[in-house]
Amino acid sequence: MNITHRPVLLAEAVTALMDGPLLQAQNPKNNILVIDGTFGRGGHTQALLKQLDTRARMISFDKDLDAIAVAKKINDPRLTIVHDSFAKMDQYAEPESVDGILLDLGISSPQVDEAHRGFSFRREGPLDMRMDTDHGITASEWLEQAPQEEITRVIKTYGEERFASQIAKAIVAKREEGLPPKTTLQLASLVASVVRTREAGQDPATRTFQALRIFINRELDDLELGLKAALGLLKPGARLAVISFHSLEDRIVKQFLQAHSKVEVPRGLPVRDRDLPQSALEVIGRIKPSEQEVRENPRARSAIMRVAEKRSGVLA
Repeated sequence: MNITHRPVLLAEAVTALMDGPLLQAQNPKNNILVIDGTFGRGGHTQALLKQLDTRARMISFDKDLDAIAVAKKINDPRLTIVHDSFAKMDQYAEPESVDGILLDLGISSPQVDEAHRGFSFRREGPLDMRMDTDHGITASEWLEQAPQEEITRVIKTYGEERFASQIAKAIVAKREEGLPPKTTLQLASLVASVVRTREAGQDPATRTFQALRIFINRELDDLELGLKAALGLLKPGARLAVISFHSLEDRIVKQFLQAHSKVEVPRGLPVRDRDLPQSALEVIGRIKPSEQEVRENPRARSAIMRVAEKRSGVLA
C-alpha cells in the first residue's frame, strides 16, 4: 500500500517558530538549534530545514522505527535523528540551548493505515498499537491479563468513553471463554456489540482504540515530561509550538502554558507590578486548520496548535 502522510498545520507551524525573535535574526555564531519532537514522515522537519541557516542544527525524535528508517534517508548534515521519545529531549541538548521546539502529537497516517501496526479499527491486523515495536507490551497482551477494573479505568480515562465498564466486561467475558481479542477487527466488533449509540459519523470503537493507544504508549506521560523538558531547553526568546489532536492532549498543553505564563502572588501582598518577577512563558496564540486544509485532509479537523515564547530573565 502506497501511503502518504500530510503534515497538519505545516505552514503555520513553521511560521510560528520562524517568527520568534531568535530565528528571525539567525546568526551562525549563536549555534542555532531546533528540535522536532515527532519526526513522523518528516514534513515539519524538512520544511524547517529549508528555513534554517546552513550551519544550523536540528534534532528530530521518534519512537517509531518505521519513521526512523525514513528519517535516515534524509541526506542533510544539519539533521540528527534520535530513536527515542521527545520526553527525553533534555538528555540530548543543554539547558537554554534551543531556539525552537515543535511537538506534533498523535499518530501519522502510515501508522493508522498500515494494518500490521494495529492502530486501525477499520483494517484487520494484530492488535499491537506500540509506537516502538522493539519495546513494551502489545494491546492484545495487556487485554489478556489486565483486571476488568483497570481496563474500565483506561478506556474511561484515555478515551472518555461512557460505555467503558460495559466494554471492559465484554472483553473479560470473551477472555474467560478463551477468546480474547487478538486482532483489530475482533476488538472493534466486540466494542460495537456493546456501544449502541455514538456521535454521527464516528465508529463505535474510536474512543476505545484511542484509549488503548494512549495507554500502551504512555503518550500523556510523555507529553507532560516533554513540556517540562522543553521549558528548560528553550533559550530566552525561543518558541514552543505544540499541535494536539484531542481534548486530553490539548488540556495538558493549555494548562501547562497557563501555569507558566502567569506569576502567582499571595493576595494582599503589597507588591507593585514593576516589582513582580516575570513568568516563564508568554502565550503567543492558538491556531486551528483552515477550512481548506480540513477539506483536503479530514484528519486535520480536530487539530489545535498552541504557541508560546520563553521570556528573557525568567524564573523557569
